[in-house]
Amino acid sequence: MILRSSDPSPFGRKVKIVAKMLGVYDQLSVELSNTNDPADSLRTQNPLGKIPILILDDGRKIFDSRVICEYLDAQADGVTLHPTESDARWDALTLQALGDGIIDASILQVYETRMRTEDKRDDGWMSYQADKVKRSLDQLDANPPAFGADLHIGHVGIACALGYLDLRFDGEWRQTYGNLVTWLDEFRSRVPAFDATQFKG
Repeated sequence: MILRSSDPSPFGRKVKIVAKMLGVYDQLSVELSNTNDPADSLRTQNPLGKIPILILDDGRKIFDSRVICEYLDAQADGVTLHPTESDARWDALTLQALGDGIIDASILQVYETRMRTEDKRDDGWMSYQADKVKRSLDQLDANPPAFGADLHIGHVGIACALGYLDLRFDGEWRQTYGNLVTWLDEFRSRVPAFDATQFKG
């Protein structure tokens, strides 16, 4: 299988962590993609022009990260990051959605500063996205996700969101959210794949 992604992508990182946790990472060949390059074939592989994309041996393309992670989970034997029991499943998927939402709001802030000159930036839009992240971190810090006996996709999603805030916002969240700092340290100790997939550029 081919995984199209980029090294800094938090969604690509989520897929890589999941693949390592499930023991299927050695079945992937990772190919770098450039979402800003019109000539990159990813735009024909995913009409949305977004990464990550998983290309199966039969040529089928699977996206986005949530779908890829669930597909990889279905290929693994004896391990699952997607609980099947009803309440636990919805809790895990909702937590994953929260992590993805933090990333989305953070990426929009990055793009606003990267793609627009300072005189054309919309401060109200930036504040709107920043408030999403703040509300989410406030909630998570007040009630950090319990680990229990087994880790699930929600834990991975939150960890990748915090990792992206470290990468693009210089870890400023750490000054305010001590419970989440402790939580992420615990996740790192349980999941070596988190450090192994860290972008150091």
